[in-house]
Amino acid sequence: MDKISPVDTSALSRRSTLEAERPVRPARGDRRPARWWPTLSGWLAAAFVTAFTAAVLIRYGVSGRDLALFAVYVVLGLALPGVLAIRALYRDPRTWAEEIALGLAFGYAVEILVYIGARAVGMPLLVAVWPLTTYALFLAVPSLRRHWRAGSRPPTPLWWPWALALALTFLVGCSALKFFGTHAITWPGLGASAPDMPFHLALIGELKHHVPPSVPMVAGEPLAYHWFVYAHLAAASWLSGIEPLVLLYRLGMLPMLAAFVVLADMTGRRVTGSWIGGVVALVGAVFVGAPSLYLGTNGVFTWGGVPDTAWISPTQTLGALLFAPLVLILVDLLEYRWGDVGTWLLAGLFLVVLTGAKATYLPLLGAGLLLVAAVDVIRRRRPYTPVLVLLGMTAACVLFAQFVLFGRERQGLVMDPLSFMRGTWSRLTGLTTPSPGSTLGITLVYLLCWAVTWSGILGLLSMPRLLMRPRVSLMLGMGAAGLGAVLLLGHPGQSQLFFLWGAYPYLAAVAAYGILMLLRLARVSPKAVVCSTGAGLLAAYLIPILCGVKIPLGPGQEDGILYRPYLALVALTVLAGLLLAFLKGRACASALVLVAFAAIGLPAYWHARVLSAIDNVTGEDPHPMVRPVENRVIPQGALTAGRWLRDHSEPDDLVATNTHCRPGYENPCDTRYPWVAALSERHVLVEGWAYTATNLSHWRPGLLPEGLPFWDTELIKMNDTAFQSPSRTAMSRLRERYGVRWLFVDELRANPSPRIGDFAEFQFRSGDYAVYRLRDSLM
Repeated sequence: MDKISPVDTSALSRRSTLEAERPVRPARGDRRPARWWPTLSGWLAAAFVTAFTAAVLIRYGVSGRDLALFAVYVVLGLALPGVLAIRALYRDPRTWAEEIALGLAFGYAVEILVYIGARAVGMPLLVAVWPLTTYALFLAVPSLRRHWRAGSRPPTPLWWPWALALALTFLVGCSALKFFGTHAITWPGLGASAPDMPFHLALIGELKHHVPPSVPMVAGEPLAYHWFVYAHLAAASWLSGIEPLVLLYRLGMLPMLAAFVVLADMTGRRVTGSWIGGVVALVGAVFVGAPSLYLGTNGVFTWGGVPDTAWISPTQTLGALLFAPLVLILVDLLEYRWGDVGTWLLAGLFLVVLTGAKATYLPLLGAGLLLVAAVDVIRRRRPYTPVLVLLGMTAACVLFAQFVLFGRERQGLVMDPLSFMRGTWSRLTGLTTPSPGSTLGITLVYLLCWAVTWSGILGLLSMPRLLMRPRVSLMLGMGAAGLGAVLLLGHPGQSQLFFLWGAYPYLAAVAAYGILMLLRLARVSPKAVVCSTGAGLLAAYLIPILCGVKIPLGPGQEDGILYRPYLALVALTVLAGLLLAFLKGRACASALVLVAFAAIGLPAYWHARVLSAIDNVTGEDPHPMVRPVENRVIPQGALTAGRWLRDHSEPDDLVATNTHCRPGYENPCDTRYPWVAALSERHVLVEGWAYTATNLSHWRPGLLPEGLPFWDTELIKMNDTAFQSPSRTAMSRLRERYGVRWLFVDELRANPSPRIGDFAEFQFRSGDYAVYRLRDSLM
């Protein structure tokens, strides 16, 4: 087990260059537990997490049949073939959990590529060929057959699997409270989902039936988006028989979260060379945010990270999972495995799949590699060859993503410096337009928040040569790029934040590394570390309470009071630092202050989350993620009608609908409404157009993309006329010019004409929805 103990500082620099490459072993003379105890501890932890997760899923509407089918699919279709491949290509001592997590990531990557090819040729079930072929090869080829047996395992502390289990249990609990409890999988509660969720569901339906995909809500509109996660969920639906709705809302993200937790810990341990360091990095990767020292609702100031985005952004969840093994592999290539062919193959695979999974990770990676190259130039007067090769591979993937997958569309992302800070100021104050001074002030507060959270990185200044290590340079470069993107770019949905969120695990790993190095160098006792942690926790709660700044500010309050709690934090830090330096010396004082800062980052974030959750429940939050919508404003029967249409139509059939606005947001119209496409898995002539690349290309700062009018006024007028003033000519135009086969009519909100049945064949009605079929010839 790890201990924070005094070390010989003359040997520390030399030893630190090797400590992360070898497993941490107990000191000579330490009493080791029986060999079967760690294994038993691991299995008990896994059983606990599995039972808890199953209980939560059953509580929120998942059937036992779907649970069993999904478990079989994940184990046999993803994890097991992935583990076999990882053992053959990436040989290294690993724990069971780490090997399964790497295998899962590999399984996702290969499944996506195979499914794209299988769906493109019209045989989606061919995706099953890849696990079956893997099994056949590893049974038939003698040199591969040995990989069915596990290799050597590093000794693990008894507490380690329970740390991972608690982290995953926490994420499952957060999923239940923050997502499952507010996102039903039955109608009409389903209709009150966060506006992005039906968009995700519609794209799963699109990938179930079409590759290359297009936007299903507006016929003929190209899909300029990272869509690989929807290919995975479509493949999972084909192989398991589980509804895409259940996969998206309940099951699909859970294996990704489990693997990500393990790989975040693995990254921290690889960087720090310590089991404790790995857990500290995991805490930072999952739980730490920009500390808010305000009372009340904190809005987007502290929002983000894994607990907040795991379900509402499946692209981010898959991207985070695929990026984690890529970073581990790149560290190996940059430091000591540059000649290993298997490692290069894995790097290429994860880079290619990441291109379509979440392309925001590619610029982060490019920035990190550029910093590694710059450090190499400083140290060796020329960049290391593997760095140049990896930079070339990354650049090729960026170009492919931008010019092929995204069709050169910018998806609303523009150069708009400090746009996020102006929006943050507005949310904190309740006002609209900040002055330049106010914008600068809140920017400094935001930077101070992150300086507190990642202050552990400063610990590496005690040994500057550690900053030159490729793993450290790579991760610092990614973090700097993420923060720079937040400050320089603008987006209508604040999606520039995904750049920073993607860098969380790697900044956390480097911060943990710096703290541990400084603690060892300063010879800080465990008791002092515990006391400093407690002081940070206490400050995180006392400062907001004593300063009493509640946001959003009330009428007449000056925005200057926003700085009060942070000035108090700076003053308290200076006083505590001077006192500790006088009593303990500068090195010890620096170490203890960094520990206290690291402790402030975690509880202050969750303090803000708890208050925000309370305000959401009481309806006081002016910017809730999911606004409450009464059942009476949600038309009844949409799910049943959509499923009927799916079962009685062909995948290439085109549907027209008279609904374009979210329920409860008709005036002005919020066009984030893709429910017909989502529930029927069919293309719609014109439904909701907010998420299309064409609509986002018309967006400018200060506008709402969901409020922009449809760009083809003739088409939208013709579509709506067919429902409001139906005639033989209008219906014939829909059928013969555009190929519309079905009409999906909302009879509650859109005031359709009762004469639709005179020109179309009535087929089905459920609640407030009716389905009609257009005849081949109407003239």
